[in-house]
Amino acid sequence: MISRTLLICFLAGAASVAAFAPLGLYPLVLAAVAVLIHFWIGGSPASCARSGFAFGLGLFVAGVSWIYVSLHDIGGMLAPVAGLATLIVCAFIALFPAAAGGLQARIPAHPFVRACLLIPASWTLFEWLRSWVLSGFPWLSLGYAAVGWPLQGYAPLGGVFALSFLTLALAGTLWLLATRRPRAVYWLSALVVIVGLGEALRHVTWSTPQGAPLSVALLQGNIEQSLKFDPQRYARTLETYARLAEATPARLIVFPETAVPRFLDGVDPGYLRRLEAIARRNQGDLLLGVPTQRGPEEFYNSVITLGISPVQAYHKVHLVPFGEFAPPGLAWTLQLVNIPLSDFSSGRIRKPLDAAGQRIAVNICYEDAFGEEIAAQLPEATLLVNLSNVAWFGDSLAPAQHLQIAQLRAIETGRMHLTATNTGITAAIDLDGRVLARLPQFVEGRLEVTAQGYAGATPYVRWRDWPVVLFALGVLVAAALVARRKLSR
Repeated sequence: MISRTLLICFLAGAASVAAFAPLGLYPLVLAAVAVLIHFWIGGSPASCARSGFAFGLGLFVAGVSWIYVSLHDIGGMLAPVAGLATLIVCAFIALFPAAAGGLQARIPAHPFVRACLLIPASWTLFEWLRSWVLSGFPWLSLGYAAVGWPLQGYAPLGGVFALSFLTLALAGTLWLLATRRPRAVYWLSALVVIVGLGEALRHVTWSTPQGAPLSVALLQGNIEQSLKFDPQRYARTLETYARLAEATPARLIVFPETAVPRFLDGVDPGYLRRLEAIARRNQGDLLLGVPTQRGPEEFYNSVITLGISPVQAYHKVHLVPFGEFAPPGLAWTLQLVNIPLSDFSSGRIRKPLDAAGQRIAVNICYEDAFGEEIAAQLPEATLLVNLSNVAWFGDSLAPAQHLQIAQLRAIETGRMHLTATNTGITAAIDLDGRVLARLPQFVEGRLEVTAQGYAGATPYVRWRDWPVVLFALGVLVAAALVARRKLSR
């Protein structure tokens, strides 16, 4: 029998998805987390772990249901198997909120300290762990919901996890106000200061323009995933992208991830010369998404440059488990779903590509969900460019969520972020996270924009996630030591 508390927490977690893109109703996540905090105040470690798991399960079942779409609708997996696999993934990542609840409950603390410091610290620490344990899955970190709201001003200082901590702290403050705790005026003042400072930080300039503005064309071929690797469609796919490229005078032309659905060695050299000629005609370069092969068992999801600059390549470093590689001992799982190119090797070097007069930090697909990895190419890089194929997730929440993640990467790094996708959302994002232009989903098109390169380093670029992680860990250790001292008296 599911208890009333667990049902409420599950529904609160599910409702909080509306705080993320595409709806972006940030106050909802504050209310939802305040509900969870209510059950965590005074709860036992076991009960807090259970309610944390219920909240996390609601959040992920509602928020990443697109896993089912990729497995069943696109990958052809049987519906019951795809549903079970999706539920297992959601249940696994829900263990992190469960662990956060259990940990904070083990440390005795005043309700104020628990609501505004201990719970935010515990949640943030386990959210960070979720971003790298078993390759990592940082999707729906609470801080992403703050994009477009005053709190995003803190992103250049501490990244998404700083926003998560502050979101939890604000929710704790709201809980203190809602439960009419003593000194409510102080809690209200703290809330106003946090929000007001965040809004002020949004107007701080962390980087300076580098070089002249650059004309860019982002191509969206709108090739259905079910047809993308069809040999009979191959020539038409190549012609679609060549036609889109030929019609633009842009100095930088960006193709989506694996726009050419064949290994580079097997592509007609005449087609590559045609693309190179287009880039040279425009006195610029072209970024081409194409798989490459170095040896009998060494395959890469790659981006190569063609044009006036020397030929360079970036090989995707952070691969998608079960989508681009099978974890050791689990290769049999790939037989359950039809995923072409599912045995990639991981690239070893993150280095900006020199193209069209800019130093470009290229990232592929969900690599831009890992802020630390993007920051690794800065401050050398002047521009961020993401090549993706989100067609795997159909008309789900995934493309809008991915765009929101890209927005936060721009804010964290003080760089424009350009995204070229197969079916959407292709967009140009300014360094303050604003979407300057975008193409509609599921249409063939070319987004013509003017991009500006930037130089300089935000505090986040210099220090990455470590200040927030160490602060969260310090809060937990300090609270535990204080509690131990009180108990020993």
